[in-house]
Amino acid sequence: MLKRLMRIIFAIFGGVIFFHLIDIIGLASDYEFNLHNIKGFFLTTQFSAVIFGILLGYFLLYYLFDKSLSFIMNFEFKVKEITWKKILIDVLGLIIGLITGIIINYVFSIAKIPRIGMPLQILINITFTYIGFVLAVHKEKELAAFIFSGSRKKIDYQQLSKIGSDKILDTSVIIDGRIFDICKTGFIEGSFIIPEFVLEELQHIADSADDLKRNRGRRGLDILRQMQNDSKIEVEITQQDFEEISEVDSKLVKLAQLIEGQVLTNDYNLNKVAELQGVRVLNINELANAVKPVVLPGEEMDVKVIKEGKENGQGVAYLDDGTMIVIEEGVKYMGDDIQVLVTSILQTAAGRMIFARPKTN
Repeated sequence: MLKRLMRIIFAIFGGVIFFHLIDIIGLASDYEFNLHNIKGFFLTTQFSAVIFGILLGYFLLYYLFDKSLSFIMNFEFKVKEITWKKILIDVLGLIIGLITGIIINYVFSIAKIPRIGMPLQILINITFTYIGFVLAVHKEKELAAFIFSGSRKKIDYQQLSKIGSDKILDTSVIIDGRIFDICKTGFIEGSFIIPEFVLEELQHIADSADDLKRNRGRRGLDILRQMQNDSKIEVEITQQDFEEISEVDSKLVKLAQLIEGQVLTNDYNLNKVAELQGVRVLNINELANAVKPVVLPGEEMDVKVIKEGKENGQGVAYLDDGTMIVIEEGVKYMGDDIQVLVTSILQTAAGRMIFARPKTN
């Protein structure tokens, strides 16, 4: 809606500008506007200029504005990652390269070569200056360790606390709701970034005609509001968007690459796609599996059989944390509380599954 409004504003702006521009350059038709001859206005150059200006503003001016805004946003994200030490090392690389070029020109008396001496001298200076800069950029960590060796521990701790500290939340982890409880524990540090395109997806889910989807969307919006109201949690809404990309998951990965952040999700497919593109992912489901109590084969537990399993004779029970227990010959205990012995545990990306059999006295 906001983008369409901006297009209309630029269209009006373009029409007004070209209406006056055609008069300034002397191409305006002689026409006196009045209600009796309103049809004549459509045959004037002013009308053609207005139409051209509207189309130009609606499409070209808005496109240029949008691209300029994206460039500025991208530049801002990049500037945030630049430290004074990086600038110092890059400038040092430029100076060393330039000095190297000057020494070569002096030692080999390049300037004394007839006719081509001066151009060759300039070329050598530019080449070695560029080489020095490129080496400084690509060997920044080694140079920083060498130059600032006295405070290397301090530098390493600062970098560890900064790199990847921004967490980008996707729609699934917001709707899930557990992220707010995890944030309150203080185990996850850094800023939590909510892209505007994720908010739009949440709003669409909240406006869905399906009751289940609508409740999930509203729950996600409530979770975000609670996180924003908590002074201990740093939440940032970003308008950074990638209109050339249609999929929300792909936008999340692109944004994470741009700001060198991490994606916080419980979407298995997004997890795999992000890892393939070199983006670090924090999966809530993996965290939940990691903190579940460890169950070993041979242990006893009390469970309630609530439904049949996929295989013949199997019964299914669940622990309080949602872990599924498949019980051999458990179907005959349907609805009963029984003791079972753990026979094996299967760990998958989707969760943990326990296999057991009824305990016989």
